[in-house]
Amino acid sequence: MTNNKSLITIYITNYNYESFIEQSIESVLTQTCQDFELFIIDDGSTDNSKEIIERYRNHEKVTIIYQQNKGLNITNNLAMRVSNGKYLMRLDADDFLEPEALEKMSAILESDSELGLVFPDYYYIDAAGNRTGQEERHNFDKEVSLYDQPAHGACTMIRLEFLKELGGYNESFTCQDGYDLWIKFITHHKVTNINEPLFSYRRHGKNLTGNELRILTTRQKIKDTFVRQHFKTPNTLVVIPVRATLIDGINWVIQESNGVSVLAQKIEICIQSTKVNQVVVTSSDSEILEYCNNRFSNNEKVIALERPHQFEEPNQSLALTIDFVKAYVEKESKWVEAIMTTSLEFPFTKTETIDEAINSLVLFKADSVISVRPDNSLYYKHTGGGMVPILDQDKFTKLEREALYKAAGGIMLTTLEQFEKSRKSISGTVAHVVVDAQTAFCIQNSFDYSTYKFLVHETVK
Repeated sequence: MTNNKSLITIYITNYNYESFIEQSIESVLTQTCQDFELFIIDDGSTDNSKEIIERYRNHEKVTIIYQQNKGLNITNNLAMRVSNGKYLMRLDADDFLEPEALEKMSAILESDSELGLVFPDYYYIDAAGNRTGQEERHNFDKEVSLYDQPAHGACTMIRLEFLKELGGYNESFTCQDGYDLWIKFITHHKVTNINEPLFSYRRHGKNLTGNELRILTTRQKIKDTFVRQHFKTPNTLVVIPVRATLIDGINWVIQESNGVSVLAQKIEICIQSTKVNQVVVTSSDSEILEYCNNRFSNNEKVIALERPHQFEEPNQSLALTIDFVKAYVEKESKWVEAIMTTSLEFPFTKTETIDEAINSLVLFKADSVISVRPDNSLYYKHTGGGMVPILDQDKFTKLEREALYKAAGGIMLTTLEQFEKSRKSISGTVAHVVVDAQTAFCIQNSFDYSTYKFLVHETVK
């Protein structure tokens, strides 16, 4: 391999993908754009990957690097340092490119010197290479004004000069390099996409993307790290509205199981957040207020506030309660810039999710943030002539604009300015945080409450 400047540097990361890496390498070498250099970086494979990689030892465009379990972001920074290209792109060894991928992505970057990165749509394939679907993203030039849905980590082409200016990849994160990169670039540079599938993403059961909790936790940490370094978070008031509701004849929100009640648990996760300034539990029920005062009397962050009974009527707007609480807090000389409501029906909300919602409000310059869960279920409606799928969810192409999310986790956050303008908990430009399956668990009936008690019991055993 020569050290001459190339337009593009591609690096293939491999760990035990002997079944796929040859196809990945060949998809690069057969590109219509040949102005590239290719680094093949093996991270300590124990299968026959090395034997396959060594076949390309003498190829003029190929450089082979062997290392031992360095991890993704260390590898990304290695590629950044050794690159001789103007643009940099990672390709995972189990994926492969369409023949015109490099030509089309580099042409977009060449057309606008202010663009920091470009990313395409892609095909889904199975372990055997059969196409099983297609991911079609929003058009970033025409449709996107809120950047809270990141580019795919691999097969995103980056302007190397900008990446170096931004300090490369944060090596403290072991996954979600694409999210780390995304947050940095949307804050400092222009980004765009190509609504054409230019690579195939293989789903075969060993992908990191199957580890949802690790992914969501890492994204929370990435957001938090970036916001702490670059932004000031708003003074946030958390309102916990509580009705006296009975399940099996008991007031379930204050009923303790293994020394823990739903209400106490919810208050604890809120006050543990360093981004929350005040937590107000508001109810017309004296038993609930007394319970709150007894448990948290020594915590200045918590207020138990009696609200008018009529505010709890089913047809009453939550805005009345928020107004009532806000007026009380401001009377106590507390400065409010953002208001969050959190629902007791979701007992497993985490402090990290509270923090992530506040970070997202700041990071994406949103008016509101809601916690959600992707819903991949097929939904049908009856047209009079039978059942038909909603949004054509049964078709091959997976359209981002038709993806469904359901509210889950019980978090709604809005700026004070937006609330006073709309009189709603969620309005304006709405960002989202995705919650894990446990956080999405909701108590709606006796069975759910029994399940909750079982889970709490199992957790504390």
